[in-house]
Amino acid sequence: MATNDLIPANTTTTQDVISIRGARVHNLKNVSVEIPHNAITVVTGVSGSGKSSLAFDTVYAEGQRRYVESLSAYARQFLERMEKPDVDEISGIAPAVAIRQKNSTRNPRSTVATATEIYDYLRLLFARCGQTFCIKCGVLVRRDNPDAIATQVLSLAPGRRFYVVYQLKIPSSTPPASTRRLLKKKNAPPNQEAVRNALSDIQKRGFNRLYQDGRLHEFSSPETLLEIDFMKPVWVVVDRLAVNAESRSRLIDSIEICYREGSGEAILEFVPDAAGNRAQRLVFNDRFECKNDGTIYQEPEPRLFSFNNPYGACPRCQGFGNTIDFDLNLVVPDSSKSLDDGAIEPWTKPRYRVLLQEAKKFARAQGIPTNIAWRHLTPDQRRLILEGDPASDFGGVKGFFNYLERKKYKLHVRVFLSRYRGYALCPECGGTRLRPEARAVRVAGKSITEICKFTVKEARAFFATLELTPEQAKIADKILDEVRSRLQFLDEVGLDYLTLDRLTSTLSGGESQRIQLATSLGSHLVGALYVLDEPSIGLHPRDTQRLIDILKSLRDLGNTVLVVEHDPDTIEAADSVIDLGPGAGELGGKLLFSGTYQAMLREPKSITGRYLNGELRIPVPNSRHKPNGKFLRIFGAHVHNLQNVDLMVPLGTFAVVTGVSGSGKSTIVHDVLYKALAAKRNGSSVKEFCDRIEGDSEIREVVIVDQSPIGRTPRSNPATYLKAFDAIREVFAETPDAERRGYTAGHFSFNVPGGRCETCQGDGTVTVEMQFLADVELICEECRGTRFKSSVLEVRYHGKNVHEVLQLTVREALSFFVNVPKVISKLRVLNEIGLGYLRLGQSATTLSGGEAQRLKLASHLTRSENKEILYILDEPTTGLHFDDIAKLLAAFRKLLESGASLVVIEHNLDVIKSADWVIDLGPEGGDQGGKIIATGTPEQVARNTQSHTGRFLSRALNANGQAKRQPNGASKSTAPSATIPNGANSPSADP
Repeated sequence: MATNDLIPANTTTTQDVISIRGARVHNLKNVSVEIPHNAITVVTGVSGSGKSSLAFDTVYAEGQRRYVESLSAYARQFLERMEKPDVDEISGIAPAVAIRQKNSTRNPRSTVATATEIYDYLRLLFARCGQTFCIKCGVLVRRDNPDAIATQVLSLAPGRRFYVVYQLKIPSSTPPASTRRLLKKKNAPPNQEAVRNALSDIQKRGFNRLYQDGRLHEFSSPETLLEIDFMKPVWVVVDRLAVNAESRSRLIDSIEICYREGSGEAILEFVPDAAGNRAQRLVFNDRFECKNDGTIYQEPEPRLFSFNNPYGACPRCQGFGNTIDFDLNLVVPDSSKSLDDGAIEPWTKPRYRVLLQEAKKFARAQGIPTNIAWRHLTPDQRRLILEGDPASDFGGVKGFFNYLERKKYKLHVRVFLSRYRGYALCPECGGTRLRPEARAVRVAGKSITEICKFTVKEARAFFATLELTPEQAKIADKILDEVRSRLQFLDEVGLDYLTLDRLTSTLSGGESQRIQLATSLGSHLVGALYVLDEPSIGLHPRDTQRLIDILKSLRDLGNTVLVVEHDPDTIEAADSVIDLGPGAGELGGKLLFSGTYQAMLREPKSITGRYLNGELRIPVPNSRHKPNGKFLRIFGAHVHNLQNVDLMVPLGTFAVVTGVSGSGKSTIVHDVLYKALAAKRNGSSVKEFCDRIEGDSEIREVVIVDQSPIGRTPRSNPATYLKAFDAIREVFAETPDAERRGYTAGHFSFNVPGGRCETCQGDGTVTVEMQFLADVELICEECRGTRFKSSVLEVRYHGKNVHEVLQLTVREALSFFVNVPKVISKLRVLNEIGLGYLRLGQSATTLSGGEAQRLKLASHLTRSENKEILYILDEPTTGLHFDDIAKLLAAFRKLLESGASLVVIEHNLDVIKSADWVIDLGPEGGDQGGKIIATGTPEQVARNTQSHTGRFLSRALNANGQAKRQPNGASKSTAPSATIPNGANSPSADP
């Protein structure tokens, strides 16, 4: 259906807008729309309505494809091949940059600092302004500069006489075999021919004096040369000077000559004088070395600070920061034990108990208490036990494992060692990844590795107050501007709690996307099209305004910003809004509205507008599930930034974990709760995650439901995922026609040989590779895209073959298989949670994140029994519209009714206000977080003045009174929410 009639009369030129005509990608139904340049445009609509198809698969894909097509054929072969989107025309498109809601980085070397280019500027800063300090004695390492030497010398008493000299090097010739034995016994005099040549050479260079033992020897008086003992050092005199300001330029020239002629060394010999000044020797050189102990260092340059370059990487771990060594978590599995209780696990074995006694004896001698928990010992006390002390003849844990390494030829020793091996911090660089020479360079007293340990907030404060010398400031001015601006952008997108050395592979999708956003801002690109996928995901409502300011900054630079978003604040801040719908999948793909935010609020066709103006809403439940007296309790959680947290989760309820970004939500749910329960079930210790766990006997299974695809190949579909296709194949196998042909259920599968088309092997398409162009997918000529052999398609059930059944939607299949309970039982749940529009054979790769998540929930709802099962969901509202959230909450209530328990990490206020129990972490992110600020019902948390979540939750709970009222004083509730099985049939009164 053409939708051009929905677009207002166009008064702008084509250069002012991106004009899209007839987009038909995926489920888009001939959509035509205009996106204004230099503006923020939000694409919204229910999950599966075609938002990503329009923003990413049409606009971004075409912008990227046109850019790639402009390159040479040679360059294109190295880039991803892109198909032309199915669209009649796109004009006015700019070069496109996509910032997706996913973290695809798996490189173990990539960090927050490298991903944002901050580390590149830090390397340059340290190479140009860094000062190297000796590792051994801490003295400043420097090269003796002729200017600095002149300044130092001229600060001495005026009139003092001195010689500028360098040592004469006489090349040694290879002695005959008969004299080699003599050389071993004593130093032989240098060869006379070599001496004569050396003296002749320096005379030709214009030097006329030699110096030895306080006496000058001149070439003009050859007899004095005979008094020189060439067995001792001899110096060539470059100049004779006195300390006064006029001799500065001569002194600098003389030192430079010494450096050139004397292998980089210059010596100033001060002679005694009548004023009582004694003879004095000052030695200078141009080597970058410690003047105390002579240790030579690498001169700072950018590659010295790169852990991706062998020149700068730690030689032991090659820049990874960890090595395969004994794992401290395995050696000390229970840090609550003391040395007396056997904290060091390998020494509790009968064979090595004597070492435990030695360790206790050593500890008592060093004043280390043996009766307190390992984790309460100071870092120095733990280090002494681990590394030992050679002076006390105690090798420590490290010495013990080094001893065992020498015994690895014995099988039982190798088996013993394997129990304690794992990835451990590199012992040489301490996880900093750089070689010692790089760590010895400092700016304002900090090394580059110390700066990378800062959080973004701490680093921003450090660089804001950084004081440099005038010379350093002149060099570093532009570098510091770049570093400060990037830190500011990271801070503004709500990532102030991340450390600069945090691995990007450990970031969530939302954090990764906001880092890309900060990097894009830092690049100051102009005239580009930025396509963003829900940038507000993972952001607490408190930080949403900061994100909106970032998007406006991108726009104000002169860029076009296209955002797929459901957040009400972001939609309100947009210059233009595109609403797609009305449903999802086959029921969506139509343009409902295009225009300003205020106009959308008045548009009756726009579902989004009706939610935003209060006509539709998700009501607060009238009653909540009360705790049934069963609790899951965790004591002393101490992973990452958690500060010895005690957590209580009521079972049989819908519990939501909230808090600002970086407050420890994912840590407490995934890294403590989930892993501790898994360790308990496997018989392992939970001490690595928390002190103890109680109430786990009430849980028999833990299930994580996320938004990852249900299948990575086009063969996976809703029917196969829910096991409904197994029942459908059995129905076809039981037909008389199939029995007569001898067909089993396997013949009706496109995944195994038998009934599938062997030409395309059940894919339905054949891929033809094109060298420089995108691969072309052609419909299989043998089966015409049906995937099955013609003989299998002849078998029919109620007039339809297996291919035609797979083309049915879930709703159609429910009426078609009305007399087949085993099929109905699998599919009914899909319809109940709002996925009735999906086709049974729809490829899993075409499902949105929200659809995939609800499909997983449906597979669990088909279980007859969910008692004692704990479901964990991490931000399940990602990609979900207000209408989808209502359906998701309905699915949650169904799970609860079947006896399950839910723990959900969420920022969405509609979900939080619908929860039975809220656990709020904070108060801030990073080191300022990791504490439980508030627990209880949403109403109780909303009254907590210390909770950021409570402040916003209070507004959401009170928003019922602000909704757009119908004439009878009530506002409409959404149908899915109105059926939530806890009495929420009408809006609740304000708490």
